[in-house]
Amino acid sequence: MEWKLADAKNRLSELVNRAMDEGPQWIRRRNDAFVVVSEREYQKLVGERPTLKQSILNGPSLDGVDLDRDQSPMRDVEL
Repeated sequence: MEWKLADAKNRLSELVNRAMDEGPQWIRRRNDAFVVVSEREYQKLVGERPTLKQSILNGPSLDGVDLDRDQSPMRDVEL
């Protein structure tokens, strides 16, 4: 269903219930459109995403990458 922004604001509970029961709901504001979907539907669309920890542990190997800190002196700065 497509909603005007003012109607969506005034009938938010109904909009949310319809998103859960009927599927995506479109809201129009001037030339822009927004889609309201349930979290369950959203998760289907984006799929399972790895956590930051999983990404780091399963990421590319850092073998051969120099991770030592540069020991050269800092520049002088006047404050």
